[in-house]
Amino acid sequence: MENQKLSKNMVEAKRLIFEYEKHDKEGQVTGSTRAIDEIDIDVAPGSFVAILGSNGSGKSTLAKHINALLLPTGGTVWVNGIDTKIPKETLNIRQLAGMVFQNPDNQIIGTVVEEDVGFGPENLGIPTDDIWKRVEDSLKAVNMLEYRHRSPNRLSGGQKQRVAIAGVIAMEPSCIVLDEATAMLDPIGRREVISSVLELKKKKNVTVIWITHYMEEVINADKIFVMDKGKIAMEGTPREVFSQVDGLKRCQLDVPQVTMVAEQLRSRGLDIPKGIIRINELVEVVASYVNQPKANGEDEQRALEVGDIQGEITNVNNECNVDNKFNIDNEYSVDTECNIAREKECQEITNTDNPQEALCLENIGYTYSAGTPFEKQALKDINLRIPHGQMVGIIGQTGSGKSTLIQHMNGLLKANSGTLYYNGENIYEKKYDLKNLRTQVGMVFQYPEHQLFDVDILSDVSFGPKNQGLSEEEANKRATKALKLVGFPKESYLRSPFELSGGQKRRGAIAGVLAMEPKVLVLDEPTAGLDPKGRDDILGQISKLHKETGITVILVSHSMEDIAKYVDRIIVLHKGMIVHDNEPAKVFSEFKYLEKIGLAAPQVTYLMNDLKQKGIPVNTDITTAPEAADEIVRCIDD
Repeated sequence: MENQKLSKNMVEAKRLIFEYEKHDKEGQVTGSTRAIDEIDIDVAPGSFVAILGSNGSGKSTLAKHINALLLPTGGTVWVNGIDTKIPKETLNIRQLAGMVFQNPDNQIIGTVVEEDVGFGPENLGIPTDDIWKRVEDSLKAVNMLEYRHRSPNRLSGGQKQRVAIAGVIAMEPSCIVLDEATAMLDPIGRREVISSVLELKKKKNVTVIWITHYMEEVINADKIFVMDKGKIAMEGTPREVFSQVDGLKRCQLDVPQVTMVAEQLRSRGLDIPKGIIRINELVEVVASYVNQPKANGEDEQRALEVGDIQGEITNVNNECNVDNKFNIDNEYSVDTECNIAREKECQEITNTDNPQEALCLENIGYTYSAGTPFEKQALKDINLRIPHGQMVGIIGQTGSGKSTLIQHMNGLLKANSGTLYYNGENIYEKKYDLKNLRTQVGMVFQYPEHQLFDVDILSDVSFGPKNQGLSEEEANKRATKALKLVGFPKESYLRSPFELSGGQKRRGAIAGVLAMEPKVLVLDEPTAGLDPKGRDDILGQISKLHKETGITVILVSHSMEDIAKYVDRIIVLHKGMIVHDNEPAKVFSEFKYLEKIGLAAPQVTYLMNDLKQKGIPVNTDITTAPEAADEIVRCIDD
């Protein structure tokens, strides 16, 4: 057949070109942008291939060619030897190559989780009994079986993503393409999904194409392609690619934390091999420099053991000095006298003329769909004080209540019980101005496209200031300043928000909130979908703004490395309860406990603890690569 070929590859592209058309406000074509520029790739059957690249590099555009969502402007793409340009083969190609997108809302259509997961196999004509077995197996694979009868609309963003992944797994395609599919998942969730997909690869020889900005996710890949400006900039094994640190930085990418520590040690004069990508590799190299006896039993383990029945949780703001306990049945309790004292203290502070707290939450509880069969308690007895000028991180497993909690902070949700104060005023008073509160407590949501709506990004970002009563000229000045602050490209100011990449949308959404000059900035997963440089730019600018202006920042993130690097304090949520509240080093030192509730620590934390167990007397309360390199050099010099 014409345009068919015998191929040893599951996916193959030759001189692939793709150009997006540019349109003016009237919809007329004004030109084109080349997103993919004559690239050649080959992906062997049953292999695990990673595609890395900055926002706008062409990764997602390439992914959409693999299941014929886009067709080449030039060149050819074959999937299992089938030319994607043949119209009658489109359905066959999409059965061969299943795709999971970054935003699960783009592919969830069922009203019940199990029905959504079973939709694909049903369309393939799979027998009913086999469909239900596939549904059960795929939901187990992503740890979502207990939610099989739940409506997807009542799930968190991360839970929806697991369902979307399960739906593709249930179809058992020959190739799975995952485009930033783990961006909204907690650390343990990411590991589980990767493990599930790789198990499918092993058992059924499924080809996996993994697109991500988490470098540590791809260290087990057979091959990595690095894209930059529509071209293949690098390709090779993970060790070959990650040994080129400077080259990756030029492509606005990063390396795993352990690789960065090795690189920094090398820059300090140590003879460290290039291409270290695993913790145990660096531990062995460092151990060869330090002649120390094995650590004794007392030094081997700082964190709580996985099998401990109880983990001691100390709240940094608990002046009663009473230990909170988190037991194996997930029951959380606080000494009653201490809780009463904290409530009284909260009331005394918020009733002053010059309150120290920007936000004070007192016994906040919230239940979704109360009084119905879908009732679900999302928050339980939350007592929390956030002072002016603090940069706070909120972490928790997918579905722990993080997004629900922050939506209370500017009155988008009203608690079923308890009271919330902003600047000493009870926001639940009848005469309280909630509109003004929402300009003072700015919110950036998980999905930026939910906040963007105007004809171009400049108009969109100007909307908030105009709504505050500013003139168009002043609003545009504020918008321009905010867009510059988040590093949004000036040449795209007049582009429609819906023509932007995911990362650009995220920048635009953040700029729209910053333009209103809020006193408190709440960010729900602000770096999801951003490349490493974009992530560092955004969080670096927000950190700078925080330090220079004293703005209070509340950051929700699944990136433990980002949390460790930027915040002063971490609040840990689990099943709607605050189970830990302390400075980053203290929280992450309890990494065994965090793993029990679906979280993890930065990779550096594991490195330092493994070094300690190896007999090297390092300080384990370290969470960033530069700190780790400094501490290792200190131990070697001693």
